[in-house]
Amino acid sequence: MKRLSLPLLAALLVAAVLVSLCLGKYRVPLDDILAFAGWKFFGLSGLDEESRGLLTNVLLDIRLPRILAALLIGAALAVSGTAFQALFINPLVSPGILGVLAGASFGAALGMMLANSWLVVQCSTLAFGFAAVGVAVGIARLFRSHSIIMLVLGGIISGAFFTALLSIAKYAADPTNQLPAIVYWLMGNLAAADRPTILTVSVPMLLGIVLLLCHGGRLNVMSMGEEEASALGINVKQVRMTVIFLATMVSALTVVIGGIIGWVGLIIPHICRMLVGPDNRLLLPAAALLGATYLLVVDNVCRLLFTFEIPTGIVTSLIGIPFFVLVLNNVRRGWR
Repeated sequence: MKRLSLPLLAALLVAAVLVSLCLGKYRVPLDDILAFAGWKFFGLSGLDEESRGLLTNVLLDIRLPRILAALLIGAALAVSGTAFQALFINPLVSPGILGVLAGASFGAALGMMLANSWLVVQCSTLAFGFAAVGVAVGIARLFRSHSIIMLVLGGIISGAFFTALLSIAKYAADPTNQLPAIVYWLMGNLAAADRPTILTVSVPMLLGIVLLLCHGGRLNVMSMGEEEASALGINVKQVRMTVIFLATMVSALTVVIGGIIGWVGLIIPHICRMLVGPDNRLLLPAAALLGATYLLVVDNVCRLLFTFEIPTGIVTSLIGIPFFVLVLNNVRRGWR
């Protein structure tokens, strides 16, 4: 039954994508979407030229980039959160545990202040995301410790440091133009997702997600503890640094696309653990599928619930907070 969960989650994801293509201010019937796909990919005739142009604009230029952004961000955050929870043997760990989201946020704000180029903002976001994790790892090594506890403490210090830098950046920003853009970006929103950005970041994000999925068996052993993993022939240091690098990369790239979208990497792993169990070989792909579906559904709610659009990060936080309370209740009984 647990192995059947993956095909079911995949089918749910496909259904969510089709529904998302239909929904919007301009409703598109499913029959028109299928006819458009038949014309686009197989050359079938069934739509007049005016309908083809309209659907190309609505589906390919407007809705599809945003849908792909939601899928990439949801999958990346869920997989990185699952990997970190297995690596740190802690159910309350999220992708921001080592300060990557705080560093990426500061990088985005700094890029907005220094240049009007979107490319500069993206590069700054990615660079400072890695810098924050580098600070966390450097603090752990400063005390010549390779323990998980020291790494977590380094992440807390790094996150606090870059959060303080972000506050300085917001204080120094132009209150008329720069500050509103920074604040809005930090709320997390997929409205600005465009095709060039998606094409640029999709390759490293998908590569990072796939490589994390390939580490499922090693993470199973790492979840037993460092001494047990070493006794079973696992290079603990190498696996730890590889997982941290990959999870950092995909997490930082989510900020490049849509700003700070929290809680996905915390709540989705727990839901998947209830569906497929603790085996990371099943848990990681399940998290990727469910995380992508979850964020796509949330984004649909954000853009369609009211006449105005709600930032996606706000809604994920509102959903995540009560779920976090339930998680704390489960932690009291232990976690496997």
